[in-house]
Amino acid sequence: MKRITRVIITALIAVFGLTALVSCGKSFDENKNISVVAREDGSGTKSAFMEIIGLKGKKDVKGVIIGTGTAGVLAEVKSNPHAMAYESLGYVTSDVKKLTVNGIEATIDNIKSGEYKIARPLNVIYKATTVESGVEKAFYEYLQSSQAQTTITENGYVSTNDGAIQYVTPANAGELTGEVTVSGSTSLQPLMIVLASNFEKIYTNVKVTVSGGGSGTGYTNAQNGTSDFGMISETFKVEKAESCISYEVAKDGIAIIVNSKNTFNNITMDELKNIYNCEQATETKITKWAQLSR
Repeated sequence: MKRITRVIITALIAVFGLTALVSCGKSFDENKNISVVAREDGSGTKSAFMEIIGLKGKKDVKGVIIGTGTAGVLAEVKSNPHAMAYESLGYVTSDVKKLTVNGIEATIDNIKSGEYKIARPLNVIYKATTVESGVEKAFYEYLQSSQAQTTITENGYVSTNDGAIQYVTPANAGELTGEVTVSGSTSLQPLMIVLASNFEKIYTNVKVTVSGGGSGTGYTNAQNGTSDFGMISETFKVEKAESCISYEVAKDGIAIIVNSKNTFNNITMDELKNIYNCEQATETKITKWAQLSR
């Protein structure tokens, strides 16, 4: 009997993976503590989320689980029935559950209309001289095109350039050569990689290199000229890169995500603040799922 059991377990692990097998036995209990998950310091998603819910500059709550990058956050939520996290809407996968916030769903239409409040701009910053000519100018103009807006929408982000016009490929596109460098926010990075790939199909002799590092890296690299464009996932703060200006590529909602077994569907902005506020008074501090309204 034991041998049969071991064979069955081995087969399940081979098919579904060890994590899936282990997590399948876990259930959600609203009387358990909320496993609070946050992004790492320096993340544009983290700084935007904390600012939006009124906790700008606050430290993490005691016992917080730090998810490094989107992959770390999603892995924790998928494996922990009691986890709560925030993540860029464009990154959220179907194997986790999105909560509505104040009864409003995190959708493209709700973000664009302003009804869903946990949202932020995704910008590129650059020096004015960078886009005056050459491959950098061509790439910058492509980012503003109707083709780019279609790509933005198709990838789950929110296009905000309603007046975008079609990009017309110049007759000498094959003669343009060079490299465009883009670095910074990991929230904008996956969309930028797709946009860069589409641009390279037009300009076959141009290479667009897109790397991450976070919004702080985007500010620094654009300011010191390490990259042609810096990606930031927050409203541009000129004091962080005084020689630069910005362009809003898209908007991105920050979704509140929980494990797929979680029985809650909604959370309020005040509840989020009470959960993530390290200085919240004991009598109003929310630590257990049962303390949330339904």
